Amino acid sequence: MLDLVRLHLLCEFAEHGTMTAVAEVLGLTSSAVSQHLAVLEREARVPLFERAGRRVRLTAEGWRLVGHARVVLDALDAAEEDLRSAATPRGPVRVACFATAAVARLLPAIATAKARHPELRVIVHELEPREAVEALRAGRCDLAVAFTYSLIPEEAPPGVTRRFLGVEPMLMALPAGHQAAGGEVDLRVLREEPWIAGSEGTSDHEMLDRACALAGFRPNVVHTADDYALVLRMVREGLGVALVPELVATVVGVPAGVVLRPISTIEITRTTYACLRTATPAVSALLDLLLE
Repeated sequence: MLDLVRLHLLCEFAEHGTMTAVAEVLGLTSSAVSQHLAVLEREARVPLFERAGRRVRLTAEGWRLVGHARVVLDALDAAEEDLRSAATPRGPVRVACFATAAVARLLPAIATAKARHPELRVIVHELEPREAVEALRAGRCDLAVAFTYSLIPEEAPPGVTRRFLGVEPMLMALPAGHQAAGGEVDLRVLREEPWIAGSEGTSDHEMLDRACALAGFRPNVVHTADDYALVLRMVREGLGVALVPELVATVVGVPAGVVLRPISTIEITRTTYACLRTATPAVSALLDLLLE
């Protein structure tokens, strides 16, 4: 009998490619991951891994087992959720969500749920989109609210279903007195400006790099910040210019001395999704409220 925990580790290895990456995602040591997968290989009685230089990769048999493992694990998750859930939506439902969507969508949905589904209890975890989807895949949450940028198309991971929640344009945040603040902004006129970007390695940072590359230059990123309220105040103080989603104007508010302007160079949008693995009555009820 193949061990389910080890099958889960095998699927994570197929997704992330190294023992170290699997260990980081699941909070284990690389040694523990390696030992579990070695035991799984003995249980399977076929070679699952092979050397490729200094790294290890899956064999053809390993990939075949990954396919079977995903079917088994998804079916087991569905069975467990079905047994735990009755027809009446009841909590808890763990939701991973980024901040602006939490304010604009999730909190109003929770307020409605209190009246419409009194037995439903929602637990909120603020996470950036990629972290939220990883938490969903690892079973640490039941629903993830995430976004993708039009310049960085991303497919839903295996076993994850996405539901469209909305799309919004990215806007240029400028000091009110800036020479480009009068109307639509051509990114090319900002090539010499200092920029404020999301933290290194985030999709926000990557989106800015790609947008400016399409405009023919590399942005001079002087400051990094992930809190849009902070970003807008930095813009007001003249520390730089920034790209921000339209929703920020509603959720955070635009401080005096800052203007948001459309971009003429290229259309950049941010699409928000609700992501789930198993549509239990509780998850479906909350999802319906988000879609409203």
